[in-house]
Amino acid sequence: MIEIKEVKTKKDLKAFVKFPFKLYKDNPYWTPPIISQEIKTFDKNENPVFKDAEAWLFLAYKNNEIVGRIAGIVNHLEIKNQHLNKMRFGWFDFIDDLDVSKALFNQVIKIGKSRNLEYTEGPVGFSNLDKVGAVTEGYEAFTPMVTWYNHPYYIKHYEVAGFKIEKEYSESSFPFSNVKPEFFFKAQEVIKKRYQLKALQFTKTSEVMPYVDKMFDLFNASYASLSSFVAINDIQKAYFKKKFISFVNPEYIKFVIDKNNELVGFAIVMPAFANALKKMNGKLFPFGFRHILNAKKNSKDVIFYLIGIHPDYQNKGVHAVIFNEYYNTFKDKGIENCFRTPELEDNHAIHQIWKHFSPSVYRRRKTFRKDII
Repeated sequence: MIEIKEVKTKKDLKAFVKFPFKLYKDNPYWTPPIISQEIKTFDKNENPVFKDAEAWLFLAYKNNEIVGRIAGIVNHLEIKNQHLNKMRFGWFDFIDDLDVSKALFNQVIKIGKSRNLEYTEGPVGFSNLDKVGAVTEGYEAFTPMVTWYNHPYYIKHYEVAGFKIEKEYSESSFPFSNVKPEFFFKAQEVIKKRYQLKALQFTKTSEVMPYVDKMFDLFNASYASLSSFVAINDIQKAYFKKKFISFVNPEYIKFVIDKNNELVGFAIVMPAFANALKKMNGKLFPFGFRHILNAKKNSKDVIFYLIGIHPDYQNKGVHAVIFNEYYNTFKDKGIENCFRTPELEDNHAIHQIWKHFSPSVYRRRKTFRKDII
């Protein structure tokens, strides 16, 4: 018999966060999260997303042992601004037992019904900067810290429960040796002159901070046309600034400004922290910080986390300016491999940006949808 228990206490929350550590204990491709960060994600006093969203966390028990977890999420901004009567769910993990996944699904659908919502979709997080999608191809590949991993059997559970594919994503990579500066060096010089643009370089995080709010504004403008996009508000900007920027080498943040010092393009690249996180096994103390700092300084693999171009400058080659800056930085750093986080298959503009680097897809993932009847 499966028993479902809603997370109410700090002890329950810690058990919720730590369940995947048991489920993926011997899996070399799963990357553990930082436990303290995961806990803060669900802390209403820490995460400002709760000003516009609600979440319900559930644990599944079988024979008094935790065998699954799920988070049901309602994003009120999504419902209000996009008129999407959607019940989100994420942080969905379970043993290969159809009764377990069914019981967890039912909790999400139950909440959706009580809120008169039309359908549920997942796995997704609270916003567009959270993790997304269940892996459907590429199980034997490393997992960046900003994505989820899952066992192959998960997909069977979605199908048996009557879920249909909603969105499709791909993750790709390319060796730095594929980057040929002749593709963008001359072009970026012409583009900077034609549009009076300037690339900004940083060596200290403090130099980046004055531009971060504008970066999030540009992020909102760049991605507004994509399906299910929920804009980042001012409170969330401060939260993500605190949560992510410290993990990024300042020289891996590239901004392009116009003659009026307005931001027209940006990109954020992160060092690959997967190996460091495996060594840490979820714990920052006592030695976790050392692994993080070592990876930040010495990792030869990088993750392209975000890239955005103002709509007025899209298709004008601004990305050539950004890539030229990264080429010089990566050459000095001895970078070997470049990875991209999940990108929507229908985001054709972003795929065009990377075409000269001959990327290869190493993983595909999907979100799944089911009507709430």
